[in-house]
Amino acid sequence: MKLLEKIIAEEGRVYPGNILKVDSFLNHQIDVSLVDRLGEELYWKYKDKNITKILTIEASGIAVACSVARNFDVPVVFAKKSQSLNIGSDVYVSRISSFTYGKEYDVTVSTAYLDKSDIVLLVDDFIAVGNAMKGLVDICNQAGAGIAGIGICIEKAFQNGGDDLRKMGYEVTSLAIIESMTEDGQITFRKQEEIG
Repeated sequence: MKLLEKIIAEEGRVYPGNILKVDSFLNHQIDVSLVDRLGEELYWKYKDKNITKILTIEASGIAVACSVARNFDVPVVFAKKSQSLNIGSDVYVSRISSFTYGKEYDVTVSTAYLDKSDIVLLVDDFIAVGNAMKGLVDICNQAGAGIAGIGICIEKAFQNGGDDLRKMGYEVTSLAIIESMTEDGQITFRKQEEIG
């Protein structure tokens, strides 16, 4: 998606350790108009897949997931990173290692909100090594839910998470794919066809 690439090039900041900060428009301060466009793009890609739920992980994927869900007119379910007292004990649990935060944590989804009747689109703002998405795949497998695809705003291709999931047989759609980035701020995008 050329618009997203343009905004990443203008506003994204590269930090040591292959960190790309896009918090001015995507995951801290949110450009709602942009996020709505991202949601429309992912809708056009998966509109014929009979999606019943959008699944993401808290917190930065929620805004994009809500925009996608609005287009499909289906609920968003988000995996919680901490077990709260009001979620109950009937949950699917997956252990995830976070590249961004450098720690492991369990994510949970209530069994009341995901089951074998669901066809799910997994959505997140970023994919690097792919552990978060693999955790959501695990949760869908526990629930017996079908996975129609994986929609990502920004993929860091040089960290192989998207390619790992493709090799596992999942359809991964990334709206901007970064081939490389340097600490002086140079970002190279993979050429790809526009969706909608």
